[in-house]
Formats: sequence, structure tokens, C-alpha cells
Amino acid sequence: MVLVVEDDDQIAPPLLRTLEREGYTVERLAAGLPAVDRVAAGDVDLVLLDLGLPDVDGLEVCRRLRADGYEGGIIILTARGGELDRVVGLDVGADDYLPKPFSLAELLARTRALLRRSGPRTATAEPAEDALEPAGAGGLRVDVPTRRVWAGDREVVLTVKEFDVLALLAADPGAVVTRERIMDEVWDENWFGSTKTLDTTLGRLRQKLEESEAPARIVTVRGVGFRLEDAPADA
Repeated sequence: MVLVVEDDDQIAPPLLRTLEREGYTVERLAAGLPAVDRVAAGDVDLVLLDLGLPDVDGLEVCRRLRADGYEGGIIILTARGGELDRVVGLDVGADDYLPKPFSLAELLARTRALLRRSGPRTATAEPAEDALEPAGAGGLRVDVPTRRVWAGDREVVLTVKEFDVLALLAADPGAVVTRERIMDEVWDENWFGSTKTLDTTLGRLRQKLEESEAPARIVTVRGVGFRLEDAPADA
């Protein structure tokens, strides 16, 4: 189910028709606060979110959705094409960002990519027995099939992209994963945006790991990429 939050009557109808032709269930809302309530009601897999809404800025909508625990995909659609605006949008929890005007083909490609990664999670309260436990990061468990992460007994709630980055690093702990590989595998090779998208996502991920007292940290290898390793014992 895709929720389109867009107040422009020139943009919304063709967007809805395109999504419906692709087989998606689609709803549209023209304001931000009703969208927050609709997502809270459940069954929304992806939000396509305009920033210039009549009641509240789309960035605030995104911030509230994440604060309320929404873990589905969020793609921001906006006429604000500046790099700073993109970084701010990603910093408050968006997974992707498309400046207007955008091609419907590109939007559909990004929609498919996010929905592939943000399938429904199981209701298990504990990590699966075969959850990935990165060597040298005892206590951090990454359950790829259910897309859930635990630090000890505490679940670390991540967005779609945050989980994808952590899972890629956790698959080979201690090894350096290049920026290019992360961008290709998490955002796909057709991503044309700034790599600051990755930096912003990593910043949020590091903060969540630290707040959860996870026994692992993400280290930057300057000019190359990143690796997952033990957090210092006194961290």
C-alpha cells in the first residue's frame, strides 16, 4: 500500500494512475497531519511525501512518522532541489529524495527498490537462532530474514536504508566496504544523487547503535569506505 501525500492536483492524479497500473494499492492525502494519522492506523508500506504541504512542512511529517515508529519506506518528492534540502530530508528519516520534475519511470524504480527491502516484519519478539552475529561484535545480532537488529536484549529500530547498510557491513565484520559498493547495493547503481545520502544514513545509524549501547561501531576508513568493528570497552 502506497500513501501519496501531495496537494498539487496537477501532479497527484497521474502519479496515482501510474502506481495503480503497476498493481499497487494507492491512497492520496493532500495534507500532512492526516497523513500522520493514516500511517499510524497501519497497513502503509511506502509513503511518497511532498514537502510543500498546506498545513505542516513535509519534513515535520517525516520526523513525526519516524518518531512514532514507522519503519516503512519514505520517498520525498519536492521542488526544493538544493543539496542542503536533500540532506535535511534524509537526516529526519527519509530513505530517498526525488526533486521535481522527476520521471515516473525513475520514481517507479525507486519505489520497487524500497518495497523489496521493506516487506512486512514477523511478530517474533526474539532474534531467530540463525540471526547474523558479526564476529568480534558479540551481542549485536542482525536478523536478515525479518530485518530486525538486537543489541543484547534491546531491539534497535532502523529504517530501510539503515538496516541495509548495517547488514552489508555485518556480513563481513572487520572488512572495509567501499562507498561505491554500499551505494550500488543499497541505493543501486542507477542512483544519481549525492553520496551525502550515505553519510547522513550512516550518521543516524551510528547514533542509534550508540544509544542502544550496541557492542559495535562503524569506523570510517578515509578515502575508501567503512567497516564494522568492536566498540571500545569503555564506550
